[in-house]
This record gives sequence, structure tokens and C-alpha cells, in this order.
Amino acid sequence: MSVTRRSFLKNSTIAGAGLVVADAVRPALALVDGEPPVLITQYFSGMRMAATPATAYRAYRSKVVANPDTTMWLQIDLGQVTPVDYVLLYPASERMFPGRDQYYAGEGFPLRFKIETANDPEFSHPGMGTDLTRSDFPDPGDNIMKFTARGHHARYVRLTVTRLRAVKILPGSGSPDENLDESPDYTLTLARIGVLTSGEDIAVGCTVTADPEHANPELLKQLTRPPRQDGETIKFDHPNLVTDPSTWKRVPFKAEAPRGGITLEGGLFQSALQHNAQYLLNSYTTEDLLRQFYERTGKVTGFKPVGSQVFWEEDLAGSNAGRFLMGAGNTVRWIDDAELRKRLNAVVDGIEECRQPNGYIMAYPEDTLFYSERAAYTRAWLTHGLLEAAYAGNAKALPLLRGYYDWFNEQPFLPEMLRGAIQGGQGMIANTRVALSPVGKPADGQVIQRYYQENAWLDGLAKRDPAQIWQYPYDRPHCYLLTDIEAYMDMYLLTGEKHYFDAAYGAWEMYRAHWQQAGGSISIIEFETDPPDSNYLKQKLGELCGSSFWVFLSQRFQLLDPENEQYAAEIEKSIYNVGLANLDGGNGFRYHTILEGEKEKSTHENTCCEGQGTRLIGSLPEHIFSLVSDGVYLHLYEPSTVKWQQDGHDMTLAVRTQFPFDSLVEGTIHAPGETPAKIRIRVPSWAMSEMGVSVNGTVASSGKPGSYVTLDRKWSEGDKITFSLPAAIRVTKYMGSDQVAGKTRYAIEYGPILFAALGEGVVDLTLEKNSDPESLGRHLDSIAGAPLHYTLRENPARKLMPYFQVVDEQFTCYPVISVAS
Repeated sequence: MSVTRRSFLKNSTIAGAGLVVADAVRPALALVDGEPPVLITQYFSGMRMAATPATAYRAYRSKVVANPDTTMWLQIDLGQVTPVDYVLLYPASERMFPGRDQYYAGEGFPLRFKIETANDPEFSHPGMGTDLTRSDFPDPGDNIMKFTARGHHARYVRLTVTRLRAVKILPGSGSPDENLDESPDYTLTLARIGVLTSGEDIAVGCTVTADPEHANPELLKQLTRPPRQDGETIKFDHPNLVTDPSTWKRVPFKAEAPRGGITLEGGLFQSALQHNAQYLLNSYTTEDLLRQFYERTGKVTGFKPVGSQVFWEEDLAGSNAGRFLMGAGNTVRWIDDAELRKRLNAVVDGIEECRQPNGYIMAYPEDTLFYSERAAYTRAWLTHGLLEAAYAGNAKALPLLRGYYDWFNEQPFLPEMLRGAIQGGQGMIANTRVALSPVGKPADGQVIQRYYQENAWLDGLAKRDPAQIWQYPYDRPHCYLLTDIEAYMDMYLLTGEKHYFDAAYGAWEMYRAHWQQAGGSISIIEFETDPPDSNYLKQKLGELCGSSFWVFLSQRFQLLDPENEQYAAEIEKSIYNVGLANLDGGNGFRYHTILEGEKEKSTHENTCCEGQGTRLIGSLPEHIFSLVSDGVYLHLYEPSTVKWQQDGHDMTLAVRTQFPFDSLVEGTIHAPGETPAKIRIRVPSWAMSEMGVSVNGTVASSGKPGSYVTLDRKWSEGDKITFSLPAAIRVTKYMGSDQVAGKTRYAIEYGPILFAALGEGVVDLTLEKNSDPESLGRHLDSIAGAPLHYTLRENPARKLMPYFQVVDEQFTCYPVISVAS
């Protein structure tokens, strides 16, 4: 099967290099001074270069020049005279085509050049290894080029470039070498240079120099940097990592997330679910959701995408159906919406209609798998969607998935999926969720072990090395790495192999400690450089999808260890301050969690944050309670009723509260006779004091912040549980990079609720003399009729309100708090 990717080789490979040349692209090059054009295949190493977007692995770029015939050179000092067999030139693959989600591999690779060796730095008596100065060298794409120097003994290796490749591209151009403007830029760009002796790269760590006029000195060291920890190449195939399923020891959850049996009784969650249903029903028709499937089968022809449709719908063909199924499948588990369920079933029916005899169900044709983010992102979305549809009761979804993954798990392209696909790791979660589903097979997990498992990365995460996150060595560091972590947690659940858990938990702790804002939003994003603890306010960070992944990852830990309150705390603040804050009624979802200035306008165009936002909002009830064999956990405080079976008897806990606007919580038990059960009540880590819990008006127990109170007794019909949450205003100093000179910023929270201070620019809450920032709560006056809205006593024009309620006001979540002198 052929695949679409940008390379000078189409569809296959070269014999003897691990690839078979089916149709090498031979550019139409004119003769130069009577010399034939370069036959590039003779320099093909058989290896393709994996992308290098992270700054620690970025490519070398010379200064930009206007004349393509500018001569430049790079020189490596090997330290001593040594045999030199080959020189490898690694093409850069880290920038994107404008307007397209494809890497521009081969950017700035020299057009004409020669490679020489010498024993003195002046190259007074050079030895010629390769001379390609008489005709243009074709674009190598992402292929690593190998040039012979066999028989040479030298201390110095020099690359001299006599003609440069144009690198400026116009938006929408089909190739980096066409549609150039009249004044393109020229530069020499390479990811690395390798010098091989007996198969070893002896250039690693060696000093690199360049001609002073065109050198970029601070980047020269990139050319001889050490190889990345899990390799430099795209091909990734490790059959030795596959373990025998007979040795797997599946890890059961200690608690269960309900897939039904919860009724919302007013409150923020119910309102959010109703808005979610409105958004899903009003954003696209069933025909819209199935368009790309019908395009593949020929039922729809001639559709011309415009605007955002080009990327979000056509490039990511099928993701729109996945978005809808994720949101609708989760939502109809809790609210009875006949139209939403009807459309869900219609979308699954349409996917079934377009299924190929081999089980293939994706909306994009098989031979476009590597185009844009189809191989990972889109595949994962449709997989998530069909799983949520199945758990909502659709009988066709799981068989469709099983048929597809029986096909997928046997495909020859798998060795290129992790590194050859855009952000290929995003596809891992699709396999592992299927593996853990009722139709899962061992092969679903073994594919991860063989073609995706990066052991050095796992080790680095387990050691809590922050560079493994913000300098992930391969396809762009991002909040989407959380989906890889989710997948490794699933591998732990599937196999019981502890190194998966150690890596996932190490990553969870690092994101929590270094890339999380007050309120819970995840402060790392693709195409930006976000060092540990930077927590920028002026960048657009806090993608809603990142917090959705964070909630589902934290939920896995919570179900393994439900007594550990920190997981409920993470889920809670992410829901209130990101999920609810970015839901714009029934209109759509905001993309970024903007913490200063003005919130973004919401969208309804199938963005990543809409898809994961609707999935998260649809799942809200399952985060309120967890079920265990001997009872139930109450994690979140929302008006709701949960029903479950306790030792063969129907049992119900009805929770009534107006939290966060009121701290009182009351629960009513409905049970036949005297039914023994353990009701576990969360005492949140944000509680300002120990919390007492009463049963039928008498204090039964109490718990410290960050714990659970267990009420172990025989329950009768009408028993009452009551408690008051010890919430209060608290402040936390901002330690990120966007400080205000001479001032100190603080986040303000009430329980899990992040506050916004209204106003433009730097908002200064100045307290009276002899005060301190920690006493802010005593300086606030409530606004009548507006719970949790306050004015500052010293300056009533200064107002505070819950961040999730901000719509179009100017605000900051990190105001300055100062004290009058």
C-alpha cells in the first residue's frame, strides 16, 4: 500500500537499503557544463530523519543571504587524525508548510556542495570525498544522505556549499521549491553532520567552525550534538520489546467510574450538559459529519472546503464525526435527549455503510494515512467517539472498531507511525483504549510495545527529568503528550508492568509541578518554548484539550487509588476553571484558557478543543462519584443522585447543594431495611480546617484536609448526611515569568474556584496599612444578589468574580496585591 508523504522517493524504497525503489522521483535537471544531473539514490542511506521541533534539537541555520551562489563552509575538528569512512548529512525537518500541517523536510539542504578532508584547519592539502558542485542536488526530503570518504585519514572534515536552496515558501504552495516570491531567502540548514568510522559516529561532541561572514555561532554545536535518546530516524520497530500476553497481570481498578445511574438535579454540571447537547445539535448536521466518509466512497463528490474546513474537516477527515460521537456518547448517558441519540446512531450507521471489506472505517483513503495528522490525531478521535457511542448503548460501534484494529495491527506501515506521522504518539491512546475495551485483544497492546514504546523516554519520565516534557526529543512538545502518558497508564493496566506506571506517574507529577497554572490549566503548547515553571500569561496557553486529557489521566490514577484526594482535587479544578470556563453556553468552546486580558470568542468549527471540550463536559457526572464493592465515594459537590447495587440491594445517595455558591452539602440515603455500606466523603485539600460530617444530626466523624471520611454503618431509608465545606478566600503567589516589576502577583481562589480581578492592564488590589496579602478575604465585601462576587473594601471599583463566569470583561487572574504605606 502506498502512503502520502513528502520525500524524493514516492510510496516505497530502495532495494538493499531496507526499502524498495518503486518510483524514485528523478527531477528534470538540465545538463550543467555537459555533466549529467546527480543521481540521488546512490547517496541514499536507507534512513529517514525524524522531525526535530524541540529547541534542544533544533537544526543549524546559517545567516540568511539573498544570493543563492554565496559560498559557505562548515568544518568539524575530530581532535586527531583518524580513518573516515562516510559523512552523513541529516536534513532539517522541523518547520511547517504555511497553511499545511506537514513538515517541510529538507529545508535549506545545499544545492551544490563538496565534502573534503584534511589534516590542517586551513585545508592546504585537502582530500576530496564528494564533489557535487557541478549540478543541483535534488531535494532530499527527510532522507539522511550518506557520502563516501573511504580511504581517507584526517582530523578535519569540511562541507563547502557553492549554491544554496531557496527556503521561503508562500502560503498554500505545493512545494518548498515552487511559487517562490521574487526575492526568496537562502540559507544553509542541516540538523546534524555525522562522520562514520567503522560504523561509529566520531563527530559527536566535536567542535564545529564556519566561515565567519555567514556563521550562526550559537547553533554550530547542534551539528555534532549527541543522537537523540531513542534514535534519530523515523523507522521504529522493536520486536524485542513485545511481551507474551500469558505473562501479563492485568491491574484492576479499586473503584469504578459510573457509566450511568447518575441524575443531575440542577447546578452547574446539569446546565453544562444541557449546553453541551445544544452545541452538538446546532453545530453540524448528520450529513456534515459523514461528508468525508462519503467522499471516500464516492457518494459525495465536488465538495470544496473553505476557510477552517480545509484543516479541521478535510485535512483531519473523520475527526468531526469523532468529535460528535465523543460528546454525544458521553452526554446521552446522563440526559435523555432523543434527537441527540438519534443522530449518534445515524453517524455510526453511516460509518458502517462506508466500511470496507477489510474492516477499514476511517474517513480518509488508506493511501493518505500520513497526510496531516490523520494517522494519529484523527484515528484517535474516531476511536474515542466509537467507544463513547458503545458505552452509551450503540451495539454497532465495538464491532466496527474490532474489525478496523484487526486490519490496522497487521499493516506494514506501522514502523513509521510514531515518527513518520505528524505527532504520531497521539495514536497510541486509540490502541490502548481498544485494548482495554470489551473487544480488546493482546495485539492492540503489542503494537504499542513494538512500534511506539520509547524506553529511554519512559526512563526519563520515571526519573522526573523535566526536559523529557518541554524538550521531548521528537515531534513538538505539547499538552498532547498527555495522551501518550494516558496510553502508558493503559499499558500498565493491561500488562501490570510497573515501568509503565512509574513513567506515567513521574510525568503526572512533573506536569502538575511545572506546567500548571493556578486553577489547573496546562501551560505548555506546541510551537512555543515553555520551560518549567514559566507559566506565561502573555502566551496563548491552557488549551482546553490539554485539561481534558489531564482529567482523564488523573481519573485513571484516582480509580487505582481512590483514597488519594489529590486526584479528585486535580479533576475538580480542571472542570470548574477550564472546562466550564471555556464552555460558551450552547454556542461552542473557547480554545485557550486566557488568564489575563479578555477571553477568546468561542468556536464551533471542529477544533481540537471543541472535540475534547465536548467529550469532557459530557463526562461530568462520572467524576462526582466512584463506586466500589462496599459502597461509594463522593468526590465532587454537585446536586446529583447516584444509584447502585449494594450486596444485591438497590441503594441511592441523593446529594443536594448549591456549591460553590453555598458551602452546605446534604445527602439522603434510600435503602431497603438496614443496608451495610461505606459512604466515603471527600475532605478537600483546599479546606481551611478539619471538616466534620454528621449523620441524622449527630457528628459521626471528621477528617483533615486532603482525606476522605468513611461512614461505615447500616443505612436505613431517609438517613441524612450533612457537612459544611470549610472554604475561604486564599491567595497564592505567582512564580511564573510574566512578573510586574517591583510588585507581586497573586492568584485568588475560593475552594477550587479561581477568581478574576476585573480591570484593564495591571490590576492592583491595594490593602490598607498594616495588612498582608494573605488577609485579602477580610478586605472583601459581597455584592448583593451575586454569590462569590466581591468588591475591595478599600476601593469598591475593584471587583472580583469567579473566572468561569467571565464572558467579555477585561480581567486578570493574577492581580497585584500591595499594602498601602
